[in-house]
Amino acid sequence: MELAQVFLKLGDEGFGQLIRGISIGKLKTYQIYDGLKARAHVGKLNTEILRKSALKFRVRLEAHDEDLAKDLAQAVLVSHLDMITAVLDFLGIPHEGGFFAKDADVKQYLAGNWAERVWEQFGKAYPAPLLLFYINHLAWELTDAAEPFVPQAPTG
Repeated sequence: MELAQVFLKLGDEGFGQLIRGISIGKLKTYQIYDGLKARAHVGKLNTEILRKSALKFRVRLEAHDEDLAKDLAQAVLVSHLDMITAVLDFLGIPHEGGFFAKDADVKQYLAGNWAERVWEQFGKAYPAPLLLFYINHLAWELTDAAEPFVPQAPTG
C-alpha cells in the first residue's frame, strides 16, 4: 500500500479535515515547517494556504507523489501526538512521547485484529479521518498490509 493511497481513501472531506488540523506551531517545534513548505511548493506556509492547497495536494497524491504524502503525514502526526500516544499506550507499544526508538521492533504489537481494536477503543474519542489515517499510517509503516483499513459498518 502507498501512503498516498491512505490519504486518498479518506475522501475529500476527510482529507480536508486532516489538512485543517495541521498545527503550524507544531511544524516549527519539530523543525519540519521548512521541509513541508518546500514540498508543498508554496512561498509561505500558514493554515489558510494549507487549506487552499488541499485540492492541489490531492491531485499530487493521485499522481502517487509519495514524498508529499510522507511530508503531509509527518505534519498531521506531529499535530496530534496526544492521540498517537493514547493509541500506542493502548497497544502496549513502547515509545518516547509518541515516537519509536530508532532500533525498536514494534511490528510484534500489530498482530491479529489490532486495527479493529484501536478503531473500537478510540472511534468516538477522535475524528474518524484522523484515527483512520493513523491506523493506516501504522499499517503502512510497520506491516505488509496491501490495502488501507476500513472499519466494518455496525450490523443490526
